[in-house]
Amino acid sequence: MVWVPGGTFWMGSEDFYPEERPVHQVTVDAFWMDAHQVTVAEFRRFVKDTGHVTTAEVAPDPADYPDADRSLLVPGSLVFTPPDHPVSLDDYRRWWSWVPGADWRHPEGPGSNVGGRERHPVTHVSYADTLAYAAWAGKEVPTEAEWEFAARGGLDRKTYAWGDEFTPGGKHQANTWQGQFPWQNLAEDGYVGTAPIASFRPNGYGLADMAGNVWEWTSDFYTADHGASGKNVAPASLCCVPRNPRVEAGEARDDEAYPRRVIKGGSHLCAPNYCLRYRPAARQGETEETSTAHIGFRCVVRGPGPS
Repeated sequence: MVWVPGGTFWMGSEDFYPEERPVHQVTVDAFWMDAHQVTVAEFRRFVKDTGHVTTAEVAPDPADYPDADRSLLVPGSLVFTPPDHPVSLDDYRRWWSWVPGADWRHPEGPGSNVGGRERHPVTHVSYADTLAYAAWAGKEVPTEAEWEFAARGGLDRKTYAWGDEFTPGGKHQANTWQGQFPWQNLAEDGYVGTAPIASFRPNGYGLADMAGNVWEWTSDFYTADHGASGKNVAPASLCCVPRNPRVEAGEARDDEAYPRRVIKGGSHLCAPNYCLRYRPAARQGETEETSTAHIGFRCVVRGPGPS
């Protein structure tokens, strides 16, 4: 883990998406943070030690989703399935598919596996899975403010975790999407899909992949007003984070039945033409039970600093 000194910083941004406003000052105490996203190998050790079964591996109870399509009420998760031609960006279902049997061991569904991806970030993990891992490891899930402060690496009010220029010296600093999303991936950064952790230079605090690769869960409930607190409200935009189809089936029910948590950092699917969210200020709301091929996490420890 890496020691992140506490301090006061300007949280949010006025320059990009509505849910990042208003910019406001926030103070956080110092804490320890995982130097990189939790990997497949680390998550495998947790599962072996505890027998944990992830949300994606459990079929939901039909009684909880009386109006749902029964074909969706099976173990599974959301998998990115890119089209081979340009499509309208107004419906994420053109590139996201609910795949029965997809989970952290089978990231593309049955027949796939994580062999050779032991150092890649684990994916297809819900918020409950994140909490369970953190408890096992003696750690916690970061707050949104802790996460954003850490991501900035001491560069307050900068656009990216490394400064204001996206590719300084022509070099990519994170695993993001190059080309026209969702059909054209030029892979100029060297990766299609997730990258091994710490494949790019860490930020000023020594934290790797605080932009791109996979989104990361935080413990904060989501509100569309960045400065608000209390009751959850619907997100201003959903960007590249799809709705869990299990939840869509029950949208007529009270939204409080599906609490949303803030996810941060963007992913390898974030592109300038669709989701420019590989920035510290960027944020999205995601239902706690959702798992996808591009959401992972890292943990923190709040306690004494280096001696």
